[in-house]
Amino acid sequence: MTAEKFHIGIIVSQFNEEISNRLLDGACSYLENSSDFNADISVRWVPGAFEIPFACQEVIDKTDVDAIVTLGSVVKGGTPHFDFVAGECIRGIQAVSLSTKTPISLGVLTTNTYEQALERSDSSYIDHDGSSGDKGTSAAEAAIAMIRLSRSLTD
Repeated sequence: MTAEKFHIGIIVSQFNEEISNRLLDGACSYLENSSDFNADISVRWVPGAFEIPFACQEVIDKTDVDAIVTLGSVVKGGTPHFDFVAGECIRGIQAVSLSTKTPISLGVLTTNTYEQALERSDSSYIDHDGSSGDKGTSAAEAAIAMIRLSRSLTD
């Protein structure tokens, strides 16, 4: 049996680049090392989380992807800026996914502290519920699951 083939776009925020690189490492490691599918991966960087929805729309419109994985980190500060950036990023991702009927997984962390973002981008960290702290891998897994769900409904 031939392994499934998936075309995956990854949109990554440059802001909080240390966190973004860790999330990207987790997502790519999962996608590149799976034994039951082959992934063709294209990575595109954007300045910050606010720009992620636009990049998703452009990638969907101008390339051939089965799903997009979004990665980044918005850390709460002393102003309401966090609420606006995080909320609009997530709202925009959802709007693009629904309007294009393309799975977009959410790997954009919204944390109170930079330390929490480090934990959630660390493959060796185990969360309170027993799940891995590596949310990059989790976002890539979600993208594959959603592609498979979508394909199963048209088979």
